[in-house]
Amino acid sequence: MDATSPTSAAPRALFESSGVQALLDELDAELVGLAPVKGRIRDIAALLLIDKLRAEQGLQSQPPTLHMCFTGNPGTGKTTVAMRMAGVLKQLGYVRKGHLVAVTRDDLVGQFIGHTAPKTKEIIKKAMGGVLFIDEAYYLYKPENERDYGQESIEILLQVMENHRDDLVVILAGYKDRMDTFFSSNPGMASRIAHHIDFPDYSEAELMQIAELMLGKLNYRFDAGAVEAFGRYVHLRREQPHFANARSIRNALDRIRLRHATRLFANDASLTRDDLVTLHAQDILASRVFTQAKQGAPS
Repeated sequence: MDATSPTSAAPRALFESSGVQALLDELDAELVGLAPVKGRIRDIAALLLIDKLRAEQGLQSQPPTLHMCFTGNPGTGKTTVAMRMAGVLKQLGYVRKGHLVAVTRDDLVGQFIGHTAPKTKEIIKKAMGGVLFIDEAYYLYKPENERDYGQESIEILLQVMENHRDDLVVILAGYKDRMDTFFSSNPGMASRIAHHIDFPDYSEAELMQIAELMLGKLNYRFDAGAVEAFGRYVHLRREQPHFANARSIRNALDRIRLRHATRLFANDASLTRDDLVTLHAQDILASRVFTQAKQGAPS
């Protein structure tokens, strides 16, 4: 087959042979739900594969701009997806290293004149060849403070995002409404973001799945009563302030394991393997979430 003849590879085979399918499968196993997000990551991978094939066939090809914005509430998997995205980009040769550097404003912006530029440039140097993930990126811009140095960091980022887009992908993350305000105040940044991906909150059923996956990795399990009790817990906790999706579920499981350990020691009996791995309803129902729900109920 000469250099200009069409390729005969089917899309599924291309995903398999590139190693991207394995990475997407890992993302699927690691994260419950998020179908629209996973679909967009697959679309981006497909774009890069086709772009690579076009170059191999001698067709005009220009690396696409892949800077992104991830919006959604805490605990919806934004950092995990960014990490997997870095792996996909490395697998397809878009970046050299495929690592993730996750930062916030404090890592980029200094407290005095002359401090911000070196901090920002040092972080960019660490991220080059991979993905720079800036969480709560809107805190870089504080127009109410005329002595704030965040704008200096933004200007440096803008230059790097334009001049080194073939070896660095920047992902900005945060709440959707705040990111919208940030972009309206920073048109230069908005014009460099090619992909906006929204991460939805998890449903109660998905949160239960997440809990089961987390417990399985730790060699714990719920008994039948605990499954019912944790379902009630999830329903109540989602209605309370500061709920952070999978992050809140992980914190809840840590406290349940703590109460489980306390209960086992209180019994002072010989422990079986089943005792060590099985969480009961009482380990869950002792949560103050249930107490607060009773206190808030109408009399």
